[in-house]
Amino acid sequence: MTSKVEVKQLNKVKTILVSQPLPKRSPYSGIESKYGIKVDFRSFIHVEGISAKEFRKQKINPEDYTAIIFTSKNSVIHFFRVCEEMRIKMSQDTKYFCTSEAIALYLQKFVVYRKRKVFFGNRTLDDLKPSLNKYKKKEKFLLPSSSLGKPDFSSFLTKGEFDFEEAVLYQTVSSDLSDLSDITYDMLVFFSPFSIQSLFENFPDFKQNETRIAAYGNSTRQAVLDKGLTLDIQAPTKESYSMTAAIESYLKSASLEE
Repeated sequence: MTSKVEVKQLNKVKTILVSQPLPKRSPYSGIESKYGIKVDFRSFIHVEGISAKEFRKQKINPEDYTAIIFTSKNSVIHFFRVCEEMRIKMSQDTKYFCTSEAIALYLQKFVVYRKRKVFFGNRTLDDLKPSLNKYKKKEKFLLPSSSLGKPDFSSFLTKGEFDFEEAVLYQTVSSDLSDLSDITYDMLVFFSPFSIQSLFENFPDFKQNETRIAAYGNSTRQAVLDKGLTLDIQAPTKESYSMTAAIESYLKSASLEE
């Protein structure tokens, strides 16, 4: 199946659909104007929060925890949403550990921001480990997550013998794409295996034909191959770190084949 990566459809591309929401500033605008193509955006997946009733089945009381670990804005949003639904007000002494400064600053929408109780890294677990280890024996940790879980964090906390629980507060589900049933694109761009799953949930009889497929990351790449599809563009690579660079490389090659 992996041989499918080597089969390239070097045909001219006029339309591209990126399976993500429309960004404020599109990184694809450069290749749109340079190659005269049209790039559309459409999220194939979205997040849905679980209800307070469903959350109670986990038998977790947020007030019992002195430290909360946030790995995304969604985890912040849905944690405080559930707290509000359950009429819970977290203690002012609660410590918050965030994987990035952006997430830490986002907390200001929900708590009084104090540097002495908010810790953050530079987007990775490794950045946050020193702060977590410092309070390992002092705090009881809660890790809000999606239905997919946070294996890297839960594994680290388990091995480190932290006092913690992982709480499911939201889930990733397929979006309704039925309005795209009669629309075709020369290229589809995917950034997660769940977007591939959504494609087939919406269109079980999907046939690739001459549609080019681009995938970002190894897990997305594997999801494409597992569905028996041809992977035409992959990122990141040594030659093309970003998806836009990988697509432009393909467009250059395709133009030379004309």
